[in-house]
This record gives sequence, structure tokens and C-alpha cells, in this order.
Amino acid sequence: MNSASDAGTHPQHEFAIEEHWATLDVGGKNARMRYLRAGSGPALLLVHGLLGYSFSWRFCIPALAQHTTVYAIDLLGTGFSDRPAKLDCSFKASAERLLQFMDKTGLASCDLLGTSHGGAVSMMAAALAPERMKRLVLVDPVNPWSAHGKRLTAFLSSLVIAPLFVNLTPHVRSLHEYYHRRMFGDPRRIPPDSLEGYRKPMRIPGSYEYALAVARSWNRDLKELEAALPRIANIPTLLIWGSLDTAVDPASAEQLKQRLRDCRLVTFDGVGHLPYEETPEDFNRVVAEFLSSNSH
Repeated sequence: MNSASDAGTHPQHEFAIEEHWATLDVGGKNARMRYLRAGSGPALLLVHGLLGYSFSWRFCIPALAQHTTVYAIDLLGTGFSDRPAKLDCSFKASAERLLQFMDKTGLASCDLLGTSHGGAVSMMAAALAPERMKRLVLVDPVNPWSAHGKRLTAFLSSLVIAPLFVNLTPHVRSLHEYYHRRMFGDPRRIPPDSLEGYRKPMRIPGSYEYALAVARSWNRDLKELEAALPRIANIPTLLIWGSLDTAVDPASAEQLKQRLRDCRLVTFDGVGHLPYEETPEDFNRVVAEFLSSNSH
């Protein structure tokens, strides 16, 4: 157990943000999943987006840990978790590993918060085990009604582009800067540590191969997710979207909301794909209010 240097701090909080590891079974072999834990109270599990990791939540953990025990994971293949060879990166396989993580850490149930790709994985995990999810918070979640990702993943998965993506992308900083900037509604709100923070674990071999593996099953996974949505329809859900999200179409929010019976949608005007980085105070307030008003 170690103190996590990338977890983020806030002067008004004195509790520790601790680094832990859970050992998962992946095809009969052990793989270590890194996670951060902080706070006390009901369990709140945070699931990052495709090129993110627990670093994504550095501005949220101190606030949310005031009333919950926060678990912020690095999905296998990302962050500082292991990168098993030939990892099944479908939404369902990732969701099954999320449930296995809950088993390994003794979480019979939890509130589940997922963003972007992690939002899709969270919905799939809830569909596989709805009795274990008290509430869902979905932040700009990948969903079947947004065409943005469908086009990009098909492009990246092509036989010509895939090797270029894996071999050249790690070395082209300007490309990272371009796509990172596009994630924000107002570039003036990009935190100074953001780009380098996300780039840091991407230097670990296997990082871009993981992203490509996710892309290859993307469209098939979306069809499976759509079929699974009725199983989560009764779980109290908060949808959060940035009105200027360029990664997951904000117009898809209403389509998703219509399929969830107990769902509230909050839109942050002028904000992009990462509201927990761009306007963290507002984000934390909305999440905390939802969790407190829907407490069991």
C-alpha cells in the first residue's frame, strides 16, 4: 500500500489517498489491477475513459470521499495496471473484470460512476449484475446513439491505419495535444498537469495495442450494449453531459435517457468531454447531490 502521487490533493482534506492492487484471473493467469482508495462510507467505484486512468479523478476524489469510500481503478491494459497479452477488450469482458474486481475487494454492491468508454463498461456491468449496483452516474457515456466513435474506431481498426496508430502515435506529441485540446469546451480551462498526466502511462508498452483492441470490437459491442439496456432500466441513474462534447454526441443523451425509467440528465453548457476536469467543482456538487438525495 502506497500513497499515490498522481491522486490529487486538496488542502481542506487530511485523509490519505492510498494506492492498492487487486489480482484478477485473466484466462487462468494472474493480472494486477491498480486502484486508488480514499474516504469512508458507502462504496463508490469510478471507471475512467478509454485513454484515461485513475488520474482522471484527481479533482473529484477529495470531494467525493467526504461521504463515500472511493475506489478509482486503472482498467487492465491502462494506467499502471498490467497489460496482459491478447486481452479481451470487449465491453462485456471489461465489465466481467469490473465485477471480479468487486469480488476481490469485498464489494457486495456499490454506486458506479463511469465516463466515456468507462460509462459503456459500467452499463454493461450493471446489466450483468443489476442487483449489485445501487445507482449509476454516467458521464458522457459511449452509447449506441452516438455516431462519433463508430466512425473513428472503424477508421483506426483498418488494416492500413492500425499499424500506423500503434507505431507512430506514441511519438507524435502534436497529435496528443490536438486530441486532448478537443476534449475541452474551453481550452483555457485545461489543467496544467492534464496532458502530461495522461501521456505518462501511455509510454508503457502495450498501451496503444489496448486502445486498438477496444476499437476493433466497438461497433459489435454497441449492439450488445443496446440489447442489455432493459436490464438496467430501473437503476436510479444520473446522466452528465458537456454541451460541447466532441467525443460522444450530446444529442444521444435524450435517446439514452428514454430507455432508463429513473434517470436525471444534467448538461453543463460550454463544457466538453471531461467535465470532471474542466469544471470539477460543479461536477462534484452535482454528483454529491445525486448520491445524497437518492441514498438508501
